Amino acid sequence: MTVCAYLALGSNIGNREDTLRKAIRRLNELPGIRVKRVSSVYETDPVGYVDQDAFLNMAVAVETELSPEQLLETALAVERELGRVRTIRWGPRTIDIDLLLYGSYTVQKEHLMIPHPAMAERAFVLVPLRDVWEGGALPVYNQTIDHFLSHLAEDHKGVRKWGTINWEIESGPSGS
Repeated sequence: MTVCAYLALGSNIGNREDTLRKAIRRLNELPGIRVKRVSSVYETDPVGYVDQDAFLNMAVAVETELSPEQLLETALAVERELGRVRTIRWGPRTIDIDLLLYGSYTVQKEHLMIPHPAMAERAFVLVPLRDVWEGGALPVYNQTIDHFLSHLAEDHKGVRKWGTINWEIESGPSGS
């Protein structure tokens, strides 16, 4: 069975753009995951622990044959592979990959909650998600992304379009 899932990616240490590109490529290379759509990249101020650099945030839509638990474990493995070290809650990180939605499923476990519990309260998640979302209302919530963003008008202004990432083409000098 194939399910469409949505992941949020963020980075604020090192070459943020390159780290996001590597994370997308790595996810797409792994068995049972195919990246289908990639959002624009947005620069956002940190939330929670604010004494750190700005983040680059984005979202991806993937088709997956993995269970929600397997997809989470895969995302965490990619984080570790790209140098993620967990020290300060909401602190600086090379890469953060959150599982936002998994089809129309809900999961309520100690280590995994779907939909992501803070998703509807974070413009830095909702704005990129809107770029890759297909359909109207979000499952479970039965509300649109724009509905949630309208309630976060002040927070929404802190999400600035930064650019795009072409993750499918290897960077480097061209052969021509």
